[in-house]
Amino acid sequence: MPNILPLTPKLKRKLVKHNLTQKYNKQISLLTVNPSHPSLNIELLKPKERGIYSFRIDLKFRVLFFFSPVKNAIQVIAITVHYR
Repeated sequence: MPNILPLTPKLKRKLVKHNLTQKYNKQISLLTVNPSHPSLNIELLKPKERGIYSFRIDLKFRVLFFFSPVKNAIQVIAITVHYR
């Protein structure tokens, strides 16, 4: 199981502002237990060389993150609006 690094205060405020804390925690739990869970919808973003991935919080919001296999850690870098 990868280690989830703490969110920055700015990202925590964004979760609270958009009432996403509970959904985020659920998705992070899924990510640590089963990264291939269908509700996460994980994508490697372009350009692929940067190694930035995203997963779905809900239909509107996505989380951008890096995965460091050396540290076995996930660092969340942004929470964005994702329009379909």
